[in-house]
Amino acid sequence: MGWYSFRNRSARFVEHMTPKSNPLDLRVWLDHVEQMGELDQCLGASTDLEIGAISQLNVKKSEHHALLFDDIKGHEKGFRVLTCSTGSKRRLASILRLPDPSSHQSLIESLRDKPAQWQSAAHQFAPVQVQQGPVLENTMQGDAVDLNQFPAVLWNQHDGGRYIGTGCSVVTRDLESGWVNVGTYRVMKHDKNRVGLMIIPGKHGHIQHAKYKEAKKPFPVVIVLGADPLSYLISGIEIPYEVSEYNYMGAILGEAVSVVHGDLTDLPFPSGAELVLEGWVYPDDLLPEGPFGEFLGYYTSESSLASVLTVEKIYFRNQPIILGSPPSKPPNDYSYSKSVMRSALLFNSIVASGVPNVQSVWAHEIGGSRMFNVVAIKQKYAGHARQAGHILSQCGVGAYMSRYSIVVDEDIDPSNLSEVMWAVATRSDPVRDIDFIQRGVGSQSDPMSIANQSKAPFASKAIIDACRPFEYLNEFPKVVDVSKDIEEVVKKKWPDLF
Repeated sequence: MGWYSFRNRSARFVEHMTPKSNPLDLRVWLDHVEQMGELDQCLGASTDLEIGAISQLNVKKSEHHALLFDDIKGHEKGFRVLTCSTGSKRRLASILRLPDPSSHQSLIESLRDKPAQWQSAAHQFAPVQVQQGPVLENTMQGDAVDLNQFPAVLWNQHDGGRYIGTGCSVVTRDLESGWVNVGTYRVMKHDKNRVGLMIIPGKHGHIQHAKYKEAKKPFPVVIVLGADPLSYLISGIEIPYEVSEYNYMGAILGEAVSVVHGDLTDLPFPSGAELVLEGWVYPDDLLPEGPFGEFLGYYTSESSLASVLTVEKIYFRNQPIILGSPPSKPPNDYSYSKSVMRSALLFNSIVASGVPNVQSVWAHEIGGSRMFNVVAIKQKYAGHARQAGHILSQCGVGAYMSRYSIVVDEDIDPSNLSEVMWAVATRSDPVRDIDFIQRGVGSQSDPMSIANQSKAPFASKAIIDACRPFEYLNEFPKVVDVSKDIEEVVKKKWPDLF
């Protein structure tokens, strides 16, 4: 028989908490965001396209806040959905525990050296197991498991189903080594106790799953549907093989992550998590999944068979919050965070390749932070701009799907698309200043792959030199613009206008 229990353990949570460990509590972060003035609440929206539409329209505003949906139609009050969590420089900095940034570029500068430091320190921050935590306030097991109680959203009109997991973290364990991986994979609800789990081949979770399939053993899985956005952010980036994301998060926090272990699978999940699904993917248990919108803003694949997780236990807090982060036409829910993190990686790669005088880099959201990248340099020698552009296009971090790589002078802000295209329009010659690379690294996720008619995912690349011609730097016409000194004086004198 299944059972449902209510256990108010949060009162005992603090006294059982191990010193110097962090429960990844979403509500602590939300309190901070609310104090910053970057949290809005939306009441009465439906999971049928309305939550998705509101979220998409929100991220397209020049300045937008995180959105907390409550009183969701058809669901108990307090069963909530959060979207747009990572979409501003201040919110992203707070998630990564970085100083409050003054600009996109200052955020990139503060982030640049961090990944190497975090990776180096990760072994010092193994997660700490505790016995209590808010995530244990309520549980469902067996026949009592009912996913219909929780809001699963139909995000876009051509999606193949309702997705309960978009800003989630999927926890798995290697059959041989015991290494715990935490990855972000989309989760579609099938019915009251089954969800589809789409893990792309080559991802660490897929590699682990293959070992269980070969051994004909059920694959243990835990899905964290809500926690501090740091959990989702880090589970969605490339962490080295056999390094647990929990250790990496601990390095960012400067303290271990506090985890409880699932009663059925013994897999760890944050003690402050909002909603957690636990169960097994049984061999050859497949159901149709998708289609689902991709990060470039297209449906590039049809419905296909995907693994099914049979949910055998659910853990959840009182009034749980599901973290939603669906892809759509960029800018989308998570495109800003991807742009910042990839920009920092690209900056480091270009500098490490020996390119001098790199001023700033930006991987634009419109290209999914991959297909439209810009670097600003201060030209030092003839050929400097071409060197920077080709390395931006073909370095290890940048080669995948890098369709357009643009080089601009130091007076251009790479993150400002109007400035970048002004430089392209006024400082480049189409015949002389555009180089092409054929048969570069592409992807089937690229909507243009339909026109390539190739058995392999090749893609052509363009490098655009939008810098003033090096041999005419001194003679090139002066720019008509407000000087930085005058700009600062005016902004201070008339702050209400700016």
